[in-house]
Parts: sequence; structure tokens; C-alpha cells
Amino acid sequence: MSKILNAALDRAALKYRQVTGVWRAEGRRGIVNRLRKLAAERLKPRAIRWEVLPEDVMSADLTRTAVRPFRRRCAGDPISLNWVTTPAGPGSGGHTTTFRMIRYLESRGFRNNVYFYDVFNSDHRHYSQIARSAYGVECPILDTREGIEDADGIIATSWASAYAVYNARCAGKRFYFVQDYEPCFYPTGSNSLFAENTYRMGFHGITAGRWLAQKLAREYGMQTDYFPFGCDTREYRFNPDAKRSGIAFYARAETPRRGFELGILTLRIFAKRNPDIRIHVFGERAGDVPLDIIDHGLVTPAALNDIYNQCYAGLCLSLTNVSLVPHEMLASGCVPVVNDAEHNRMVLDNSNVSYAPAEPHALARALEEVVRARDFPEVSRRAAESVMSTSWDQAGAAVADALRRALDPMAGRGSETVVADDRSIDDSPAVAWAPGKGLRA
Repeated sequence: MSKILNAALDRAALKYRQVTGVWRAEGRRGIVNRLRKLAAERLKPRAIRWEVLPEDVMSADLTRTAVRPFRRRCAGDPISLNWVTTPAGPGSGGHTTTFRMIRYLESRGFRNNVYFYDVFNSDHRHYSQIARSAYGVECPILDTREGIEDADGIIATSWASAYAVYNARCAGKRFYFVQDYEPCFYPTGSNSLFAENTYRMGFHGITAGRWLAQKLAREYGMQTDYFPFGCDTREYRFNPDAKRSGIAFYARAETPRRGFELGILTLRIFAKRNPDIRIHVFGERAGDVPLDIIDHGLVTPAALNDIYNQCYAGLCLSLTNVSLVPHEMLASGCVPVVNDAEHNRMVLDNSNVSYAPAEPHALARALEEVVRARDFPEVSRRAAESVMSTSWDQAGAAVADALRRALDPMAGRGSETVVADDRSIDDSPAVAWAPGKGLRA
């Protein structure tokens, strides 16, 4: 009994020392945060959280040849497109771009349908209303669970939806609207492999920026086109009379590729040397951080334009494909400070962006150099002028041209054969599929 009692006392003493150590270092906030984390771990479901329906991964046999019929389009008929995407709440950058492209194509005579691929069985009507009210979608919004109809093009918009597009038995050439390198969204594991395998499905890629187009073509042999990033210069615009007194940080703690922790450390170093400069944080609520910040969270474009015009510089980190934020900042005369990387330089292609190594001290110095620039009014004006001719219509036109080029050679042909993994099996049947139900006879 004495051994058991001594062990219990040792554990209690250890816990006491841990709690008092946290209290001394972080105070009540540290204790509360650890209790919340412990409660969340206890309540967390232990079952696997599937990003894609398991049956759909099993149905996608990439070792076989997929034979898909084309939809025969009569001369003069509009090009028809089925876009397969996941439901989203307001504020999703990826959905914003996808739906922006759909609206542009609608205005140019394309006929579009949106299909939701939803592994969580969410309320279809609810998310359809969000798509219409938050993203301006006017075309039909359907459900992959009820099947996908024939179209000239069937377009995946994310790795999970790519499985639905690959397996679908409908006629139509397969496209992949790629906005980021999604295997990097996950630690090395099943999801990263599932995502990477979608680049071996033989789809025609249309990517956000040149970096992704080159990467997918070089590493996976995909046929690719790309569209340039646009900027809504009606929403984001330079105010020459603005009084600038701060810097901004695009914070997405729940999105690891946006480097939230690196950004916070950068701001702590910057704030210590520049206590007179206000720090605006937007994107998501930053929560408990050891900084004096103005925590805006998710804001409207109009409010965001006002924030940009209050700031000399904006810290925007992208560890995979670059976000839309640097162009918005430029349009408002706020100089983006971006981690130096090939994917950022290639896609932004703008000499008014300030690049620095992805290290807190280097990024903090880059922010400081912009803030302390003696000719900042001229720097700010040049930044805004550099994107004045950039529009989403240019991006939409590039997508439309890519689709037309890819579909025109298909006129009059009966089917498309896709060889996955560069291995061909003659006379392989077309894949027959219903979402979440696997192969059917």
C-alpha cells in the first residue's frame, strides 16, 4: 500500500508543479486554455473523419483505363459544364474564385450546373441558399447523390470532388480546376496520398496561376492551362487621403499553409521595435495572442479595403500557392510582405511586393523597411497603380479560352480514353458509379 500511496503522491506533486509553473508563466489564461484543450481531446470523436466517401476512393481504380463518352454537341449549342464542389459557408476564398468563374462563363454564353459533393450529408437547401446569397450563384445547384447529367465538361474543384468526377458515369470531358496543391494540406498520410492521386486521373487541369500548371505538368504529366489572379479594383482601391498608422496581418490559424504561428512571432519582434505602429489582424479571429492587436476577424470587402488603407504594409504568408490577399493589398496602396518562395514570385509577378525569407526576424525587418520608407507615399501609389489593369474578367477569359480549346478538338468524337498511371489495359469498361455506392453493374 505504501508504494501505491507514494506513487499517487508523486503524481499529485507533479501535477501541482505543472499547474503552478503554467500559472507563473501564463496566468489564468494559460490554465483555462489547457483545460479547454483537455476537454476537447476528451470529447473528440474517435472514429475516422473521412474527407471523401471511402466507397468513392475504392471505386476509382487508377490502374485501369477509364473510357468516357463525350457529349455530342450540335453546332451553335452553348458549351455545357457541370462543376462539382463541396458546400461552403460564407467567406471561402476557393469557392469565391470558383463561383466568380462560373458567373463570368454564364455571361459569355456557357451553360453551367453546380453539383454539391457532400460527405457530411448537410442540408442541401441551406447551402444552396448560401451559394446564392453569399457568392451570387444563379445557375442550378444540384446534388451528386442524385447523379450527374451529361455535359461537355465535368469539372472537379477539389481533391475530394475529383473522385466523384472520375467515377461519374455521365458523358463529358474531365477537367480539374486546381487552386492549390492540396496534398500539402495534410500531414504525410492517407489524405495526402488520396489528394495526390487525383493528379494521376488524367484530367485536363486549369490552375490558379502558372506555378501550379508547371508543377502538375512536370511531376504528374497533366495537360494544363492556367489563369492569372485577378483583383476587384472596384472593391479594393487606393485612397490618397488615407492616414496610415499600422500594418495588417492575414491570419488563418485553422489553415496551416498560411503560417499563422510564423506570423505571430514576426509581429512580436516587429511590435517590440515599433511600439507606435498599430497591428490589424483579419481573416479569422486571432484569439489569445501575446500582442496588442486590433482583431477584426472575418470582414466584408468594404471593411477590408478600409483596413488596408490604414496600413503601410501587410504580412501575407503563403506556404503553398499564394492567396488573393496580396493583390487586394496592392490595390489599396498597402505593400504586401510575403515569404520568399518560387510559387509566390511566379504567381504574383509584381515588383512592388516585398519578399523576405520565411524567418521571423527577416519578415519583421521587411515590414519595418516599408513602414520607415521616406518615400512611402510614392511607394504606395506605385503599388496601387501596378494592379489597376488587373481584373477578374482577364482570369475568366483565360478559363473560357482554355475550355474552348480543350473541347473543340472533341467535336465529332465518341469517347475519351484516360490512361491512369501511364498503364493501359485494353478493352477496360467505363466506370459506372453512384456517389457513395461504389461500382455498379
